[in-house]
Amino acid sequence: MTDDFADRKARASAWFRTLRDEIVASFEALEDSQVQGPFAGQPAGRFEVSETRRASDDGSDAGGGLMSVMRGGRVFEKVGVNVSTVFGTLGDRAQKAMAARGVPGMDSDPRFWASGISLVAHLQNPHTPAVHMNTRMFWTPGAWWFGGGSDLNPCIEYAQDTAQFHAVQKAHCDPHGEDLYPRYKAWADEYFFVPHRGRARGVGGIFYDDHNSGDWEADFAFTQNVGRAFLPAFVPITVKRRDTPWTEADKDVQLVHRGLYAEYNLVYDRGTKFGLETGHDANAVLMSLPPLAKWI
Repeated sequence: MTDDFADRKARASAWFRTLRDEIVASFEALEDSQVQGPFAGQPAGRFEVSETRRASDDGSDAGGGLMSVMRGGRVFEKVGVNVSTVFGTLGDRAQKAMAARGVPGMDSDPRFWASGISLVAHLQNPHTPAVHMNTRMFWTPGAWWFGGGSDLNPCIEYAQDTAQFHAVQKAHCDPHGEDLYPRYKAWADEYFFVPHRGRARGVGGIFYDDHNSGDWEADFAFTQNVGRAFLPAFVPITVKRRDTPWTEADKDVQLVHRGLYAEYNLVYDRGTKFGLETGHDANAVLMSLPPLAKWI
């Protein structure tokens, strides 16, 4: 199975890197565009790029990736776009978690390979929503699957923005099966719920994991389309809201909502837990945390 999947792994990893490059270029173009308001006079933001490495127990090559972070831009207060391809042997806790999910063979063979892109953006203007997106492929000797999704996290919600974001997700899901969008929207609503607060983290989107129809090409094509949906779903909202006048009260609402976002990512997020437990670069894993937040 390893040899059969060598080309597929390479294709998936290359696709995630291509998507990363497109998003980084698009976000820097947003920074270069004309901006009004308190951040208009400051320099356009640029991504700082650094390599990341996964730490293995024996010091052998375990893969890594690129961490791209922009801080203090005119549009983006903090945004990270990470790609990685990591491999090796899962630790006991991660192996047991995979086995409990029913991953074939995971109880006896903890080898794995994983590649993906992960993005979180926190915006300067409180009227412009934060956003999260990731797509990934996971392989073990007994199984393979895709996962990912995209969700919108406004602190000040506009119903038309929510509707537009979801409409783009649906349009990119429907060609692969009209059952996918409603199923994965419902999964996002459940997954991004914060139990100790009794509320959702944002206004949802789609989320899926363990996606394996038995047809790798079809599932890869679907995951690519989920990635392609991101820019047309998010960028028009950003362009529409980035110059909206805001008050200190609006900023306070944003900072409190960021506290909710941080709570979710540290307590519940599956990707955060997996990244830290498998030895990936901690700064890359925790890139999702906002630059500033507050709690009441």
